Amino acid sequence: MLTVLRRRVLFVVLVVMLFGALAANAQDATPETVDQCLAPAVEATAAAPAPDNSAITFAIILPNARGDRSFIDSAAAGAERAIAELGVTGTIIETNGAAEHDAAIRRAIQDDPDLIITIAVDPSLIEELADEFPDQLFAAQESFFPGDPGLPNLALFNIFTHENSYLAGIAAGMLSRTKIVGSVGGLDVPGINLFIVGFEEGVQSVCADCQLLRSYVGDFSDPVTAKEQALGMYAEGADILYQVAGRSGEGVLDAAAETGNLAIGVDSNQDELYPGNVLVSAMKRVDNAVFSFVQSIVDDTYTPGITNVGMAEGFAGLSWDIGVCSRTFDQNGPADLVEQLPAVRAAIDEARAAILAGDIVVTNALLESAQ
Repeated sequence: MLTVLRRRVLFVVLVVMLFGALAANAQDATPETVDQCLAPAVEATAAAPAPDNSAITFAIILPNARGDRSFIDSAAAGAERAIAELGVTGTIIETNGAAEHDAAIRRAIQDDPDLIITIAVDPSLIEELADEFPDQLFAAQESFFPGDPGLPNLALFNIFTHENSYLAGIAAGMLSRTKIVGSVGGLDVPGINLFIVGFEEGVQSVCADCQLLRSYVGDFSDPVTAKEQALGMYAEGADILYQVAGRSGEGVLDAAAETGNLAIGVDSNQDELYPGNVLVSAMKRVDNAVFSFVQSIVDDTYTPGITNVGMAEGFAGLSWDIGVCSRTFDQNGPADLVEQLPAVRAAIDEARAAILAGDIVVTNALLESAQ
């Protein structure tokens, strides 16, 4: 009897050990979440030499001097890439504000380039000059027309940034300690509210009781006023601010670093400007738009009218995304927030897929303003 009992006990022990081993193997077989941005980089192949398209010429007129570390620098980078990769001849013209735009464009027209690209120039001026010089091809970016001017020599790109701003809002809503977040815009115009409204909807999708603050600088080249506004919002309890203000936005980033709070960059990857204080950047690929304009001349596919692009076409995203892969905040941010980043990125990935599938519809303030 005792021998039988021992055998039964031994059998039970073996069964328990077997199931334990199977469970352990199952856990080992469960794939870990891998950050693709931290995977070893594939060795790049040598770039092919640029074709000789030097007979194709373009000029790009920047609204101010380079150095904003935002959309102006992004536009210039797109022009430099076109020159390097497409083998064209390009001229990058820096101006000192709106007062010089008309004269700068007219001087460029005299040189008779194949294409003139304007960045953030008043749409009424662009329309006037395109109508006055019908034989000159124009392309405009960062100029928000109420509708298609219908000129056969004017191509426009609208880069929609409401969806990637929504994703940035998810990060802010999930990581805010105070449940107070805000936005600082350059101007109260549809093109800026395109960012802000999308951001606010993203915040509220994960933090319904978060308080939203908003202010406008009134200028894109006034970081002093932007910093004052940001300091005021941080004093109200905000701990994360989204800046959509061009060069003025650097004042917001500076205020975040000065107060030990967080900010979200815009247009270009601004994460490294203030490591640990810039959470992420909502990128607007003005560089891709400029490159595409030039490529359309090279490929003879220039198309007048408005072309709408956004996250689905690779013209908008986050600095965390594949292709940029910024992990500056992971390395420099507060430990308690860095620990939450895997969950935040998982929520963002889920929302991105839902947006692209049409299951989440983010308000497009630019289109709504035109209706």
